[in-house]
Amino acid sequence: MIEEFEAHRARLRAVAYRMLGSIGEADDALQDAWLRVSRADTGDVENPAGWLTTVVARVCLNMLRSREHRREEPLERAAAVSVADPEEEALLADSVGLALLVVLDTLAPAERLAFVLHDMFQVPFDEIAPLIEKTPAATRQLASRARRRVKGAPSPSADLPRQRRVVGAYLAATRGGDFDALLALLHPDVVLRADRAVVPTPEPILVSGARPVAEGAMASMGRARFADLVLVDGGIAMAMLEAGRLRVLLRFTFDGDLISEIDVIAEPERLAGLEPAIGHTM
Repeated sequence: MIEEFEAHRARLRAVAYRMLGSIGEADDALQDAWLRVSRADTGDVENPAGWLTTVVARVCLNMLRSREHRREEPLERAAAVSVADPEEEALLADSVGLALLVVLDTLAPAERLAFVLHDMFQVPFDEIAPLIEKTPAATRQLASRARRRVKGAPSPSADLPRQRRVVGAYLAATRGGDFDALLALLHPDVVLRADRAVVPTPEPILVSGARPVAEGAMASMGRARFADLVLVDGGIAMAMLEAGRLRVLLRFTFDGDLISEIDVIAEPERLAGLEPAIGHTM
């Protein structure tokens, strides 16, 4: 069955990505599923592709439900964010449809599973139903309800894909210490504001100009290793974690393809009020 898993890896990754909306989490789900498959007695499996899909889907469902619990306590995170390639994730998001991923993220875990497996991967309802402990008829209703919500949801900002590419490039440049690449993403008159929790000072920090802002970003290379792109109030932001806790959130304003303002938020009260969707970028 391990050979079958590798043969179907691309499809299984596609299922996991649409379920979770994050390359890092999708790869984590595949790793978990691979371990389960390697330990399972598969002698009676007649449809390896279908069985593997249900294994991956079950892992993803558990991850979605865990994510729902984390949203109730937005400052808590069980582990550091899986580091994914922002450029790869941006390409994959564009191929799926960024707007669709944003809307999928509004669905309850069972709705998302029913919709993704049936509507995107043609898995029959009678195979999906046991995963969510529903009857096939109830599972059909969940998928139908999800379908209506997807069709009726307001479209996210048309600028969202561009925001994602720019912020993804900003994160990649910061992680890699590429000063010139970072400088190219910043408007010459970019302004960075940071609250007093970022660096203990009597007043909030204000930095102007592309080069000073880029130099400041280079100082956060260590934190950038544990950063991820998140959706906050309809815009792409960047969350930094430390020891599994959200510590800093960067919100961006754009002028075309350039970043014109950066708001660095670290005060716990402000972070709690924003409730960013940590761990599932669009």
